[in-house]
Amino acid sequence: MHSSARHVADVLRERGVTGQVRELADPAPTAATAAAQLGCEVGAIANSLVFSADGAPLLVLTSGAHRVDTAKAAVLVGAARVKRADPEFVREATGQVIGGVAPVGHPRPLRTLVDHWLGAYDVVWAADGHPHVVFPTSFAELVRITGGTPADVGAGPADAAPPGPAAR
Repeated sequence: MHSSARHVADVLRERGVTGQVRELADPAPTAATAAAQLGCEVGAIANSLVFSADGAPLLVLTSGAHRVDTAKAAVLVGAARVKRADPEFVREATGQVIGGVAPVGHPRPLRTLVDHWLGAYDVVWAADGHPHVVFPTSFAELVRITGGTPADVGAGPADAAPPGPAAR
């Protein structure tokens, strides 16, 4: 594993995460490729997406089943504008590359929003700092270890509810 993955693993242990880190056979730069290798629904993949909120990094942990509504995210964090960050901004903010950004282990704490949709799954999978490495976690654990704010960040109708257990 790369050094950033080991560093993230250390942070996870320090924060009481007990899920077993899994190294994938192939890179998983998208939720679909990760889900295919893990044998889970795309929605159970916790994408760690970095945005620029008026120039400051904003980490949004979202379900792989949908896109982030940047206008909603802007309102939630009080920013005039939220936009997807470029690879250089992501690496500077997280020390990690797009496709492998972990929820933790960044050079400085990042303001974080955690998508309510992730709560629809008992187990969600998040990157461990490298596109080949993931770990099992849960919505509640992601909120706890990141100090993040639970939020409705998904694009789509405001009344759209996350899938319930019957939808799985």
